[in-house]
Order: sequence, then C-alpha cells, then structure tokens
Amino acid sequence: MLSYIVRRMLWLPVLLAIMIFITFWLGFYGPGSPEQVLLGQRYSPETAALVRRQWGLDKPFWVQYGRYVLNYVSLNFGESLTKYPGQPVATLLARRLPITLQLNFAAVMLGVPVGLLFGAIAAYYHGSWFDRGIIFVSVFLRAIPTLVAGPILLFIFAKQLKLLPVGGWDGIFSPSAILPVAILSTGIIAGFARQTRANVLDVLNSDYVRTARAKGLSEVRVLLGHVLQNALIPLITIFGFMLGGMVEGTLITETIFGIPGMGLLAFEAINARDYPIVIAITVLAAVVFALSNLWADLFYGVIDPRIRNT
Repeated sequence: MLSYIVRRMLWLPVLLAIMIFITFWLGFYGPGSPEQVLLGQRYSPETAALVRRQWGLDKPFWVQYGRYVLNYVSLNFGESLTKYPGQPVATLLARRLPITLQLNFAAVMLGVPVGLLFGAIAAYYHGSWFDRGIIFVSVFLRAIPTLVAGPILLFIFAKQLKLLPVGGWDGIFSPSAILPVAILSTGIIAGFARQTRANVLDVLNSDYVRTARAKGLSEVRVLLGHVLQNALIPLITIFGFMLGGMVEGTLITETIFGIPGMGLLAFEAINARDYPIVIAITVLAAVVFALSNLWADLFYGVIDPRIRNT
C-alpha cells in the first residue's frame, strides 16, 4: 500500500509540469494579450511595448516559461496582471477558495445521500411507478443546463416571489446560498440516483445476494450488508472526480449568482487574459484532482477488502 502511494505521488510533479506547460502555451499563443485588456482605449503600440517590457512579456517563450516554473517551485504564484493589478495570486486564491469549498461541500452533502437513497429505492422497486418517476426526473434534471435553470429560478424566486436575494454571497447558512446549492445538488442527485439504480439492480441479480436470502437473512441485512456495499464501489470513482471539481469551482453557477468564488475568479481571469491567475487555478485543480483520485483508489479497499492496491 505504501509503495503504491509513493508511486502515485511521484507522478504528481509530472502531471503538474504538463498542466503548467499546456496552460502557459495556450496563454502565450492564444488570441488577445493582457496589455490590450489593461490599456483598453489607451492602447498604442508604444505603450503596449512598454507594458510588455515591464511585465517581462517581451521575453522568448522558454525564458518566460522557465521563470514561471522556478516561481512555482518556490510556491510563488506571481501577481495579477490585469484584473487585480499588483495583488498576489496566492492572496486571491486564499480569499476565494473557502467560498467555493463551502458552496460545493453543501451541494455534495445534500446531493449524494439523496441520490443514493432515491437510486436504491428505485432499484428495489424496479418497474414500479416510483422507479419510472425517478428515471424521468433524473433525465429531466440532467437535460436542463445551469445556464438555463439559473436565470429561471432567479426570475421566479427573486424577482417575482421576492423570497430570495438576486445574488451575492452572505455565507453558506444565508438565503443567498439556497438557489446555488439547489442547482448544484440537483445535478448530483440525478447522476447518483441513476448510477446507484443501475449498480443496485446489477447486484440484486447476483448469486451471493440470492444465497444470502436463502440463508434466511432479513431484507435489511441483505441490502445493507451485501447490496449497497458492493453497489457503492463504482460510485467511489465518481465521488473522487466530484471532490476534485470542488476546488476549480462551478464557473457558470458562481457567475450567474455573483458568488465571489474560484469559478467567478477563473471567468474574470480568462476574460482579462490574466494568465498568472488562470495558471494558478489550473495547477491547484490538477493537484486536487490527483489527490482525490488517489483517495478514491485507496478507499476501494475500505469498502471491499478483496480489493488491494499494489
């Protein structure tokens, strides 16, 4: 187990190097430039050249890339260029990350248990009206994009009924968090309900479940001790990816509701061509994704002792 963890951790620097290179390359050769965004109508070739020289953007690609790599090795994420000029990127991340974590954590804590419960009940009553209803609602919720659901809910609950604020963020226990958490959790509920239903149906038809019932075990013990335990294994991978996504933020949701989290910061940085912020968010998301998937692989052995990582 220890050797497996060490091998996985040794791949992390390689992954980060690839992510930094790809992100930096896209920013270097992509359309637009930070000085154009910063100068706006005051743009002129002479002023732009002065700004590029001041920021070191006039250097060759490999010189700039080497400087970025050295900075990241020393945990120096640089400073914002255009959106928040002069502010350290690390400070911006530290300010925005807790908000995104609160928002996504609340959505996961609400969506995962409800999705598991609905999926298990739908599988147990396979073919009933409840099962068909769960399938219909899951497909319906997955088919509605956040870009559509967000404005509709804002129009109904904020503008017409005036029950909830239009946007902003006052904390996870405030009314401003209700609509964003509801939108994020519905997708989680729909995904986990459908996947849990499929897994439970597959396990219910297995030989060891029939054997457990033949031994006279109660239906509750069969479901909790045999069915759900084995049905949860494929869901661990999905949950690992979900944990990784908690850091990079939900760009569309945070932008629609004006939530100052990582998603909104990424949206602002991309529009402003603020590459230090974009690269920092990309690298942070890559680290969390790698660690989340490592956690998921290790957790397989906890759910099912027959699975061992070597």
